[in-house]
Amino acid sequence: MEYVTIQTPYIKLDQFLKLAGAASTGGEAKIMIMDGQIKINGVISRERGKKLHKDDIIEINGNKHYQII
Repeated sequence: MEYVTIQTPYIKLDQFLKLAGAASTGGEAKIMIMDGQIKINGVISRERGKKLHKDDIIEINGNKHYQII
């Protein structure tokens, strides 16, 4: 598991994917989200603007895991 630190109360999912290095552009993040490749706390999310908070667990393609701290 990798940890990503945020300085704000939340971060939007598409912004998180870019910050974590999982997506290089907003367009790439959008495709990943719309294709159902992203799970938040074990649930598939297709909302680009989904707000992520500290302690949320993000899973990408079933193998890469991140936790927001």
